[in-house]
Amino acid sequence: MKKNPVVAVVGATGAVGREMLDTLLRRNFPHSEVRALASSRSAGTTVEFGSKKLTVQELTEDSFKGVDLALFSAGGSTSEKFAPCAAKAGCVVVDNSSAWRMDPAVPLVVPEVNPDDLSWHKGIIANPNCSTIQMVVVLKPLHDAARIKRVVVSTYQAVSGTGQKAIVELESQVRQLFNGQEAECKVYPHRIAFNCLPQIDVFLDNEYTKEEMKMVLETKKIMGDDSIRVTATTVRVPVFYGHSESVNIETEKKLTSKEARAILSQAPGVRVFDNPGEKIYPMPIVAAGEDDTFVGRIREDESIDNGLNMFVVADNIRKGAALNAVQIAEVLLQRDLLRVP
Repeated sequence: MKKNPVVAVVGATGAVGREMLDTLLRRNFPHSEVRALASSRSAGTTVEFGSKKLTVQELTEDSFKGVDLALFSAGGSTSEKFAPCAAKAGCVVVDNSSAWRMDPAVPLVVPEVNPDDLSWHKGIIANPNCSTIQMVVVLKPLHDAARIKRVVVSTYQAVSGTGQKAIVELESQVRQLFNGQEAECKVYPHRIAFNCLPQIDVFLDNEYTKEEMKMVLETKKIMGDDSIRVTATTVRVPVFYGHSESVNIETEKKLTSKEARAILSQAPGVRVFDNPGEKIYPMPIVAAGEDDTFVGRIREDESIDNGLNMFVVADNIRKGAALNAVQIAEVLLQRDLLRVP
């Protein structure tokens, strides 16, 4: 593609959609035009794009005429309906919903991990789950060095992963409790303020939640290795921005904590933040507003021969959603893949 692409952001009025617009601008993504698309109730409103204000257009099946790239930040049902329309119009879609992630015909991509999978896209590319993205960015260089056999992960996920309504609910509940009132629960099944909920998404027949199984299945697809055994427990915590993860891995080859730090210090998109003696370790307040994935508390698991423990934190709206989508778009542009085969 020789000319700068026309870019559309679908769901431009939401938290991730706005972050996508900011990321396009911040990273100087080449474009000849940027269009903001959303539902009919948002049509006619404006969203900021640097010094400009973009008028939001209603998302329809005809919205993608003349559009080269569409970044989708809408629900799965919206993506299922409109992403094929975009691809049919010759537009390449990078979709942030879960609708296409496990479709074998759709690449599921984290650019630091499996950018080559973009070469076989058919017009739709899936952006992985936020908690999966930050984990595999850290796992991939360790897997290349020592081959990971098993992963045990427990997550501590911010309310922004649920959306703006969850952010508002946490704020409201804190105020209600401090004023001696009962906390109203509209978004989550239980109070989230000063609490932790060991449920993200619905429970499945195997007693795992859908979020947990996303991490299991998506990790294998992104890493390109079905032999990796993954188990997850995902927890919603009263934090606004930044997902945290306690990750335990077992490898075929022994890796010392020193070796792991050295490997990760050279890994793209990873920042080693690990000096417990000085109380330096990843936290949501450290990662919020940052592009990198932070890893610390790296230590050898004394219960097995070849095990490592680590703590991984990233901004779920940035690397967990908007940034990863824009990075995919950058690779597509660099490799001249911004076209529907």
